[in-house]
Amino acid sequence: MIETIKNILIKGLHTKPIVTDLFYKKNGKAKPLVIFCHGYKGFKDWGAWNLVSNQFAESNFFFVKFNFSHNGGTADNPIDFPDLIAFGNNNYTKELDDLQSVIDWVLTEKSIEEELDKTKLYLIGHSRAGGIVTIKASENNQVSKVISWAGVSDFSNRFPKEEALKKWKNEGVFYVINGRTKQQMPHYYQYYENFKANEKRLNIKTAVIKLSIPHLIIHGTEDEAVSVQEANQLHLWNPNSKVIIVEKANHTFGIVHPYNEIRLSEEMQLVVNETIRFLS
Repeated sequence: MIETIKNILIKGLHTKPIVTDLFYKKNGKAKPLVIFCHGYKGFKDWGAWNLVSNQFAESNFFFVKFNFSHNGGTADNPIDFPDLIAFGNNNYTKELDDLQSVIDWVLTEKSIEEELDKTKLYLIGHSRAGGIVTIKASENNQVSKVISWAGVSDFSNRFPKEEALKKWKNEGVFYVINGRTKQQMPHYYQYYENFKANEKRLNIKTAVIKLSIPHLIIHGTEDEAVSVQEANQLHLWNPNSKVIIVEKANHTFGIVHPYNEIRLSEEMQLVVNETIRFLS
């Protein structure tokens, strides 16, 4: 039987709580710890992430997923984006801090101590968070394996160019429409300033080259958001990494939100199976 504890509020460094879920078999046996990070315009309960969490728990992992503190969700409503001010004030270093706060909390929380093998800490990041977990793995020697699902290879090329960048600076904000919720989602200029101030740390290439732990890269050939070429680039920087290219898979491996099926899509099932095999 899987123990599921939802919406724990972890105190982070940035005023807003980090809303966190735990999935594990409560049997007093030490299990490897897997921490999953959602991507841009994502959240921990998006699509099939709960189904995915259950599968990892069934396979004897202690699985943790969470909302980045400034992803736009709140403690009362962790699904979707009720707090667009927070969303606009998110940035990459906040996400790195949040991930560290979750790692620290899980590894020191007395109530789950006997369920954890603290020597086996694995990170999975989807999309933008593929970059976040890779940077974290390169700078934190507690991490023993890292996995990127449809992950990005570069943060710098995702910012507006020249004229648009000037306009953003002058206006202080630019908006991206959320195709599903139809919200105009703000990005405040601090996002770019934070990146420039931390550009060296936020270089995914540098992080990948530095990795000395097992590194798995999974990507779909039909990814409409992050080109499969980015997976090839990551592998080029770390030839010791393992790459799995999923034919005909899109950015979310056949999952949508809301997801009302009781089984994962064929592509996502393959991703989960291959990840579990890699971690086992």
